[in-house]
Amino acid sequence: MAYISVTKPHQWKPRLFITRASNPPSFNFIQSFSSVDESISAGDQTSTPIPEAPASAPPSKLESLTAAEAEAEAEGKANARTLRGKHRNAEKLEDIICRMMANRAWTTRLQNSIRSLVPQFDHSLVWNVLHGSRNSDHALQFFRWVERAGLIRHDRDTHLKIIEILGRASKLNHARCILLDMPKKGVEWDEDLFVVLIDSYGKAGIVQESVKIFQKMKELGVERTIKSYDTLFKVILRRGRYMMAKRYFNAMLNEGIMPTRHTYNLMIWGFFLSLKVETASRFFEEMKERGISPDVVTYNTIFNGYYRVKKMEEAEKFFMEMKGRNIDPTVISYTTMIKGYLSVGHVDDGLRLFEEMKSFRIKPNAVTYSTLLPGLCDGGKMFEAQNVVEEMVEKYIAPKDNSIFLRLITCQCQVGRLDAAADVLKAMIRLSIPTEAGHYGVLIENFCKSGVYDRAVKLLDKLIEKEIILRPQSSLEMESSAYNQIIEYLCNSGQTSKAETLFRQLMKKGVQDPIAFNNLIRGHSKEGTPESAFEILKIMGRRQVPREADSYRLVIESFLKKGEPADAKTALDSMIENGHIPDSSLFRTVMESLFEDGRIQTASRVMHNMVEKGVKENMDLVAKILEALLLRGHVEEALGRIDLLMNNGCEPDFDGLLSVLCAKGKTIAAVKLLHFGLERDYGISISSYEKVLDALLAAGKTLNAYSILCKIVQKGGTTDWSSCKDLIRSLNEEGNTKQADTLSRMIKGEEKVHGRKKGKKQASVVS
Repeated sequence: MAYISVTKPHQWKPRLFITRASNPPSFNFIQSFSSVDESISAGDQTSTPIPEAPASAPPSKLESLTAAEAEAEAEGKANARTLRGKHRNAEKLEDIICRMMANRAWTTRLQNSIRSLVPQFDHSLVWNVLHGSRNSDHALQFFRWVERAGLIRHDRDTHLKIIEILGRASKLNHARCILLDMPKKGVEWDEDLFVVLIDSYGKAGIVQESVKIFQKMKELGVERTIKSYDTLFKVILRRGRYMMAKRYFNAMLNEGIMPTRHTYNLMIWGFFLSLKVETASRFFEEMKERGISPDVVTYNTIFNGYYRVKKMEEAEKFFMEMKGRNIDPTVISYTTMIKGYLSVGHVDDGLRLFEEMKSFRIKPNAVTYSTLLPGLCDGGKMFEAQNVVEEMVEKYIAPKDNSIFLRLITCQCQVGRLDAAADVLKAMIRLSIPTEAGHYGVLIENFCKSGVYDRAVKLLDKLIEKEIILRPQSSLEMESSAYNQIIEYLCNSGQTSKAETLFRQLMKKGVQDPIAFNNLIRGHSKEGTPESAFEILKIMGRRQVPREADSYRLVIESFLKKGEPADAKTALDSMIENGHIPDSSLFRTVMESLFEDGRIQTASRVMHNMVEKGVKENMDLVAKILEALLLRGHVEEALGRIDLLMNNGCEPDFDGLLSVLCAKGKTIAAVKLLHFGLERDYGISISSYEKVLDALLAAGKTLNAYSILCKIVQKGGTTDWSSCKDLIRSLNEEGNTKQADTLSRMIKGEEKVHGRKKGKKQASVVS
């Protein structure tokens, strides 16, 4: 930040001026210079002020330098590189001190540095340092230090300056103490010192302290003039203390102090501020009775007062009176009247005055335009509003309130003037007013509503390219009604990637719109990029955004169309985890795709989920999956699925499965399945038993056949199997005579199987 320094004229006292070098704190040379007070005494009108010596000129007291120093200085100048362009002006001493105080803590070391920099202080230097201090703390520390260190005794000007600084910083107790301690230092009070403190208390909202300071002036013998009273009136009227203002006004008159035009202007302003219209009018009449002519400020105050109370007829009378007195209205006069007319809905009168002021060559300013445009929007004068905007652009005048542009765009769109609304956005760019996402959003929404999608997409391209949504200083966000419409259009027209780019920028601003998410999923699925759609689903999960079952279905179908059933199964699992139950058709399509792709076990897991969720359709496909599992040797998994089916009331076709296994020679799988059925008393036909026994006998697995036959008998079954004799003969041939003998007795009815344990011992299965 640059600090503008208003330098006070210096007294005629020599002091060192140190030029900054490229490597501080070393210095190239030391110059002595002197300055004079520009004030000329009345007794010496012809004397000419001695000009301040330029930095490049040699000092007048060059003899103060030693020969060695002079030689070093000359050598340094010879070796110095000549800079291109203008030479930089040497830094003033007070600026150096202010920079030192700003960059370093206020310590004894800093004080010694300042002391070594300035051999002798004068009042002008102290005043300039106070004025240039970058904060009030620095100024107060410096003010107290130079006096306590005995470097200088403050005068009236330095006291006034520090009181002003402390007053602006609301350090009012410090300012008050410094003011009241002035006589102890031999410095007399004057009215200006108290006026500054009264005004400072008023700006801080502490009216009672302002009044106390004003009253103390009389106690301390400080003369109070109209200046003190005007300051007091402004303070108390600003806070609505109009009765107190009347009392002090009468007291002022009793003291013989006559009010001025400025006094009456303040009183009228204050009474209008408190909505005391009659009192303000009475003071205006009293002003004229005292022979004080109202000026343009008086009338502007009256216009503003009547605008506040919505009495524009009275304001119009005073406006005509002002013209009758040959007082030319200013831009403030017209702007106030326009504002008043618009506030009561008289838009035509406001436009009339706007044209009138231009006919009198009074140039509207930014406040005028900021006042007029909202009224035109409220009155539906959108054609006139467009002309005013064009005039602003032509004159390159930007309004004070940038929010008017959003209102202009919205109102132009509401009446169907989309081109005019787009011109408002162009006007903002030409006036160097930052456009925000909210401005683009209104236009995009209305272009979409009107079916002009190509223009909406062009605006969106600019919005994305310039990353306007992500600007940290942006205050107008894009509404959901705007971005949802354009996202839906882009997703339906094959431009989902662009829609996703927009929405990812919105997500960085905290937007989590389920409608937009689902539109993106629908678009990616439709375009054959289910991976992107599934990633959107994951983002929704991480952000805890509700996900629709239809979105999952679209992603799953897209994966299946792309020939990726495993990814479809992953999406199906995610769907179930999220609490959605797929319908039977969705389960079937996923299982069929997995089955056809040879992923039998994966299809089996999908079947497991389907049965667990209570879906009992697709039993034909279930049978195929069970058959494939058994044929591939995944017997335990198949038996687990069968058990799940039976527990959920879905009985598979055991006879069909056993028949296929026997036909395919999968005897071990058939034996396990048959054992599984026998242990749980599932309904298996005698013919299926015989098929299994025949297959085992044909495969030479006589002990397995014997074990099954024993279980059949143990369960109360019959032993009229036609191949029993063949089994007995095979057992004897293989040396299993004990089993053969047992089987023979069972057939003849000579031996019965007693107990489960004995049966188990006799029916050992050889794997």
